[in-house]
Amino acid sequence: MWTIWIVAVLGYVLSVTNRTSLSAVGVDAAQHFGADASTLSMFAVLQLGVYGLMQIPIGLWLDRYGARPIMAIGMAVMAVGQLIMAVSPNVGVAIFARMLLGAGDAAIFPGALRLVATWFPAQRNPLMVQLTGIVGQMGQLVSILPLAALLHATSWSIAFGSLAGLALLFAVLIVLLVRNHPPERAADVSVDTQTGAIRVVTSAIDTRVGLRAAWANPGTRLAFWSHFTTPFAGTAFVMLWGFPFLTAGEGLSSGQASLVQSTFVLMGIVFGPVIGILSSRNPTRRSHMLVLPVVGIQLVAWVVVLAWPGPAPFWLLLLLAVALATGGPASMIAFDHARTHNPSHQLSTATGITNVGGFLAGLLAILFIGVALDVQGASEPADYTLEAFRLAFLTQIPIWLVGAAFILRERKRTRIRMGLDRPRGER
Repeated sequence: MWTIWIVAVLGYVLSVTNRTSLSAVGVDAAQHFGADASTLSMFAVLQLGVYGLMQIPIGLWLDRYGARPIMAIGMAVMAVGQLIMAVSPNVGVAIFARMLLGAGDAAIFPGALRLVATWFPAQRNPLMVQLTGIVGQMGQLVSILPLAALLHATSWSIAFGSLAGLALLFAVLIVLLVRNHPPERAADVSVDTQTGAIRVVTSAIDTRVGLRAAWANPGTRLAFWSHFTTPFAGTAFVMLWGFPFLTAGEGLSSGQASLVQSTFVLMGIVFGPVIGILSSRNPTRRSHMLVLPVVGIQLVAWVVVLAWPGPAPFWLLLLLAVALATGGPASMIAFDHARTHNPSHQLSTATGITNVGGFLAGLLAILFIGVALDVQGASEPADYTLEAFRLAFLTQIPIWLVGAAFILRERKRTRIRMGLDRPRGER
């Protein structure tokens, strides 16, 4: 049981490393391919877009074939993507490689969660899911520090070829060591050892009827907008634009920029359990007590940094990383909304809809920042300036405001549906 989980969670660490492998080498990628800011954005935008689109078929395949083959194929696809990235002769081929990366990445976390559900007692699932997510995020540190160091010490082909080799190794390990379910069970089921209750594990997103029914539920829409609004700034920061902003814009050294991004990752790990506990203790006040304050903290932190006369002091950039780190843990509240407000037969559908929200906002933020840099004439790394980055990062503000408005709207409708509030006009 523990061997299977360790292989799965280490595979997820590698998946996150692959996902964020441009985080500390975005400037190198722009120089390597001669890409302008908008084109550089497309590396991450299309990668996230494919990741989101693959959630529906991945769920269907997990239900049909189980976690072992789907995770192994996902690792193999990521290996192919990174190998193509290592030898890409031009931008078009490199973008295709990132799309393959997104497709393979899409299989790993859902597969790991399915293994948790089938191998661990049901009452331990919440803890194991939280632990899986926390450990997995350590992959961002690998992309920020060792990968960047390897690239600068060797070459582009060796750095990304090494990631391809690791992905292929984990594909083999998954085939050899992972099993879909314990041998005494004939199917993927979750067992509550305290009550004896047995539940079949499903991952699939339902048909169009199920999608419409889930979206009609205001609790699902609250979950979607909560996930849309909270993590996207951190996603844009750590996946692509944070490192160029810190080095070319704020004038930090590569070591200082890596420290800021590492602070983002480590504080996210710290905030995860804290926000999880607060969320579980205040189930009817999570939006006002946690989600919206997190949105406000991130917005204020960015405004202060961008409004600072001249380069921001290092301590303020560390505080920005801390503020952004609250977004990922707060976004997990969205899945609590989906689980709380949907019947069991509709839960996987609502979860899929919720997951799309965060990736949609993330790709929009990355794209808007890149386009804003291009519009200002800061297309190449040599043209990046602090002033250009200031205006570019302001494009995040409308995303926060739109998301917060919909959170307030759907929270009200959800509370009315639960009988906690009365419809407007009633006394």
